[in-house]
Amino acid sequence: MHKASTRAKGTNPAIAAEGLTKKFGSLTAVDNLRLTVLPGEIFGLVGPDGAGKSTSLRMLATIMDADSGTARIAGCDTASEAAAVKDHLAYMSQKFGLYQDLTVGENINFYADLYGMSRKGRQGRVEELLDFSHMRPFIRRRAGDLSGGMKQKLQLICALIHTPEVLLLDEPTNGVDPVSRRDFWRILDKLRQEQVAVLITTAYLDEAERCDRVGLIDQGKLMATGTPAEIKKLMDGRLLAIRSSQARKIVGLLRGEPCSKSVTLFGDTVHLVCRDSAKTTEQVSALLKREKIGYDQIRETEPSLEDIFVSLLDKNTQPAPAPPAPLHLASAMTASTDDLAVEVEHLTRRFGPFTAVDDIGFQVKKGEIFGFLGPNGAGKSTTIRMLCGLLQPSSGTGTVAGFDIQRETEQIKLHIGYMSQKFSLYEDLTVKENIRFYGGIYGLAGKHLDIRLNWALAMAGLEEHRASLTAILSGGWKQRLALACAILHEPPIIFLDEPTSGVDPLSRRQFWDLIYSMADQGITIFVTTHYMEEAEYCDRIALIYDGRMIASGSPMELKTRFMHDKIIDLRCADPQALVTPLKALPEIRDAALFGSGLHIVTPDDAAATAAINRLLESRGLSPASVTMETILPSMEDVFISLIEEVDREAAGS
Repeated sequence: MHKASTRAKGTNPAIAAEGLTKKFGSLTAVDNLRLTVLPGEIFGLVGPDGAGKSTSLRMLATIMDADSGTARIAGCDTASEAAAVKDHLAYMSQKFGLYQDLTVGENINFYADLYGMSRKGRQGRVEELLDFSHMRPFIRRRAGDLSGGMKQKLQLICALIHTPEVLLLDEPTNGVDPVSRRDFWRILDKLRQEQVAVLITTAYLDEAERCDRVGLIDQGKLMATGTPAEIKKLMDGRLLAIRSSQARKIVGLLRGEPCSKSVTLFGDTVHLVCRDSAKTTEQVSALLKREKIGYDQIRETEPSLEDIFVSLLDKNTQPAPAPPAPLHLASAMTASTDDLAVEVEHLTRRFGPFTAVDDIGFQVKKGEIFGFLGPNGAGKSTTIRMLCGLLQPSSGTGTVAGFDIQRETEQIKLHIGYMSQKFSLYEDLTVKENIRFYGGIYGLAGKHLDIRLNWALAMAGLEEHRASLTAILSGGWKQRLALACAILHEPPIIFLDEPTSGVDPLSRRQFWDLIYSMADQGITIFVTTHYMEEAEYCDRIALIYDGRMIASGSPMELKTRFMHDKIIDLRCADPQALVTPLKALPEIRDAALFGSGLHIVTPDDAAATAAINRLLESRGLSPASVTMETILPSMEDVFISLIEEVDREAAGS
């Protein structure tokens, strides 16, 4: 990464906050915030939902007044020189600042006009941003007709249309697929080279690894600040990584064991924090052997920022919610005579000349967690809406819970739970009132509704929030409430459309604990996600691209049978500086930032390793300063490689 040492010493901070405090009644949202960001620096602000990240950015953007403290943006005081601050600043909030009735191109031009860019001067910038975001094919589409992820990308384009001195980004990549996230960080690196100061909040902790410095905020207070390497030194203990196809079972087995300080699931790998790595390795190995649980490896590893985040904040989280009560409808798919919960063939949906879903087919077994992956605009949400009876297919056949998706849509709606990308909650109702409202929709009443309401509150851990207005809940609490409302009527199938978008890592883990408990009781879970780690938790995965199915199978099958390239993991002091020269090597297909290092894609890892060593030698990098190994691909590697393989085949045809 671009290191602070390369910036001119003595540079005045582009962002300087001193003692910023903001209260809402008795709640202190931001408590005495002190931070600086220099020109050409990317500073990541991370923390759990409701920690004060967005409030901090709003005060710096002059959208919200601080109760006390001061802040300066590009030398201008945010309190007394708000108009001047806006001249030096670009700010992207979590709420879409788009005009739904304008097209993509019209929205971009509106923001370019707003920033005073000349028609001639903006063209190159617009072309560059359209290419990075892959939004060029949608230039004439109305913003209101875009998917949630595509709206997020359009808002990114609008925020980056001019080059400000200071850029404030509030979780800009929520709901954005891994391909576009990589492209987005390439743009950020270019802005850094242009000496733009960037303050970014993110729920993706691998993105925080790419920042020059990171601040960890909780309950309004900045707990720690430093480079990612410095923050990682806060880990109390040693970290063991245990990779296994039975990782979920291992987590349950190791929790509460004396040898483990904490146990966390990361895809197909269990991270165990312990005091003595050698002794704990022996104990865990013996325990897994006794329980007849297979594993690929146990090894000590360096902690990631997400490990630090979880270890520091886990003690402040709520206890795990009570498991759901036994379900009655889980076996009520009376119209179904086989072991399938969902079955579709040749499913197609057209919107005028545009084909959103193109002749796809798949099966989902009862009690299975089925992951549906794809880039923004690939057709995931359209497919879910057809399966839920909310949208008629143009052609094709299918059944959900044994009911026909063309003719029995009302029956389908009674036998499914559906949680959309944007939680369908009523902000001006309390938690309890939202649950009662949805209970009424599903035909629940009287004592039965009371029983289900109390069950839902317990399941989601919301008993203490039952009288809280939904509008004041954090993203993680809203997520739990939305799930509670979706499964109130005990459906045998649940459709979750990007349910954890923008939710912090702790809330994601608690949410997946709920999903596992439901799947264990025979409920079928159909989930879309852009968190590739979550894809590892699914029993099977289907990958859709441009409306077509391009791969399906278990996570391990996708990594081994469908993944034709090799992945080399490279760790060094400044990985960003190596991306361009590595991609220029003929032995290498692609190189991209992955956490604090690089993942290098190659058809021949031996030839690529030799070429990389020659490159490192030519740049004066000693072998001791670099670690490099061929690894099993991550789901993100698989996702991107398969999509790029389809693109190469299309370009060659």
